[in-house]
Amino acid sequence: MAIIKKSELKNLTEKQAEEKKRELQKELMKLRAQISTGTAPENPGRVKAIRKTIVRLIQKENEKKEVKKKES
Repeated sequence: MAIIKKSELKNLTEKQAEEKKRELQKELMKLRAQISTGTAPENPGRVKAIRKTIVRLIQKENEKKEVKKKES
């Protein structure tokens, strides 16, 4: 269950990617708070999916920085 598909990830602008990353980080924080208080989250697998998506967004950001660095 991917939160963002590869094709959608390619089409995101830097601003949209940063906004999506912040949104996912907030959601992850809420889920982790639920878990730490002892409440079972509705979908425990979503935590892993969110973490993976955040990493994909960070990797895309780093790749763009690398390309800009090589062009300079």
